Amino acid sequence: MAYTDSLFQLGMDLTRSSTAQKEDHGQSAHGAHDDRKDYFIERDGHRYAGTHLIIDLFGAKRLDDLKHIKETLKRCVEVAGATLLHIHLHRFAPNSGISGVAVLAEGHISLHSWPERGNAALDVFMGGDANPHAAIDAAEKAFKPERMVLKKHLRADAKRGPSLKGATRRSAMREKSQQAA
Repeated sequence: MAYTDSLFQLGMDLTRSSTAQKEDHGQSAHGAHDDRKDYFIERDGHRYAGTHLIIDLFGAKRLDDLKHIKETLKRCVEVAGATLLHIHLHRFAPNSGISGVAVLAEGHISLHSWPERGNAALDVFMGGDANPHAAIDAAEKAFKPERMVLKKHLRADAKRGPSLKGATRRSAMREKSQQAA
């Protein structure tokens, strides 16, 4: 029963009607069976999984408009040249914040809004041939923020990221200390 109640609070109740949107598990990405094994990018001597943009909006508009947010996410995907698989949005209360995600073949775009403060947090991750930077202009046009803060990170970039050997070594050290306890 506790499991069911927890799901209900998250908008994912399996036995009762919910305000959450119904999931569509029937779609699959086009081109998923081509000869290419991954969609890593190679540019300027770097090989990485994709570009991750963290975008904070301040003094933004229409952050409580569910339809507008859905259309904006679709527009961001379109201008970035990405492949939309699914959009799921959740409103927490009438005229309040919205959280959601556009799941893409190349990554995702998520949004969390605080309309009472005029703030929104967007998370844009795309690999392959998609252009995540194009989503910035689309979001700016849609939400008209007074100010934006952007942070960029290349995911799984072996030349710029932390050493995998170092991370593995730290994990092994943790396991040894747990076994000793």
